[in-house]
Amino acid sequence: MTSKFTELAIDCADPYRLAQFWCAVLGYEVRDEEEEGVVTIGSPLVPEGRSRPGPVPPTLTFARVPEGKTIKNRLHLDLNPTDTDQEAEVRRVLALGARPADVGQTGEESWVTLADPEGNEFCILASRQP
Repeated sequence: MTSKFTELAIDCADPYRLAQFWCAVLGYEVRDEEEEGVVTIGSPLVPEGRSRPGPVPPTLTFARVPEGKTIKNRLHLDLNPTDTDQEAEVRRVLALGARPADVGQTGEESWVTLADPEGNEFCILASRQP
């Protein structure tokens, strides 16, 4: 028996705003909103149900917390552009509200490190397939 990766939980100050950003970046849609400040987004291409045996694109759940982000993430998302090149995807995501992030890059990396509107780092890869 094994487990499958189905959800990533992200603490944040404004779950609704961050969910909208990531929906635009990933082509996801809001799946659930709770009054306590929890928003879950997921791929519109995946049918509901936990009994699906194969790989499932993970949902992202944003939960409001009182404390702010203080250090570099120990876990981050790597994104692969699906219908454009890396440079165009970086421009698109920056226009959506991301910003460049410095986490000690040398300038020789094949990826571009950005931060979402709340400062969570993520990378856009160069034509690398998972």
